[in-house]
Amino acid sequence: MANTFTQMNVHAVFAVKGRENIIARDFRDELHKYIYGILSKIKQYPLAVNGWNDHIHIFFELMPVSNLSDIMQVVKANSSKWINTKKFEIDFDERYLFEFYE
Repeated sequence: MANTFTQMNVHAVFAVKGRENIIARDFRDELHKYIYGILSKIKQYPLAVNGWNDHIHIFFELMPVSNLSDIMQVVKANSSKWINTKKFEIDFDERYLFEFYE
């Protein structure tokens, strides 16, 4: 049996509810680092996390046994909890956009 190699790169984007410009510069970098950690903890390989005042981009390698919607749910829920513990009140939109790269 031949060895197989699978690499699926995902670019996902999710926004603040109502696209409000409320991801402030003073905690944006810390938020991106936290999301990077979430992806690492759930055994995904983060390549880049970035964004702006109203949305976040994450680019990561999706493990073949993983479910993209579950990953996005974990990332959004945990980052929202972290934001709220920091006394910033931000809700993310339920929707997200993603692209696959092989």
